[in-house]
Amino acid sequence: MNSNTQGTSICVYLGARAGQGPQWADAARTAGRTIAEQGHTLVYGGGRLGLMGILADAALDAGGRVIGVIPESMVEREQAHTGIHENHIVADMHARKLKLTQLADAFLVLPGGFGTLDELFEAITWRQLDIHHKRIGLWSVDDYYAELWSFLHKGRDLGFMPSPTFDAMSIDTDLDRLLEQIL
Repeated sequence: MNSNTQGTSICVYLGARAGQGPQWADAARTAGRTIAEQGHTLVYGGGRLGLMGILADAALDAGGRVIGVIPESMVEREQAHTGIHENHIVADMHARKLKLTQLADAFLVLPGGFGTLDELFEAITWRQLDIHHKRIGLWSVDDYYAELWSFLHKGRDLGFMPSPTFDAMSIDTDLDRLLEQIL
């Protein structure tokens, strides 16, 4: 575990967009608040737009510690959050993912787009390659990740994805249960 003033550091990957429908913002708000209330540190992409901003603000409102990591080129685009405890500005997206991994004790993945999927797959790949040994949880709000999970299992069943990698991953529609699985 990282040496933080608060418990475990949970890296949350999620959309910089808000998505269509209130359930996505509600989920981001719930995740931020829950992480803070459980005494964990939130580590995330450092922006204040979309779900990222909602997540960070909810954790802050609940008294949580929030650390962001944002690439220099995205400071303006994602409007770097200026109200968080730390915001590491890094050279590029590769450096961002590396720093997020270094700061995290576990990964929680909420709904998001291509960037979120890129972060998820890199976390899985790095776990498979023994670059890290952290657990990865997909919060499948409204079954967002159900078809992806099915697809991944198909790849495993066909011999393209190693079974041990799946031992480090969890999926659930219930956040509290999922957090218990990855922490």
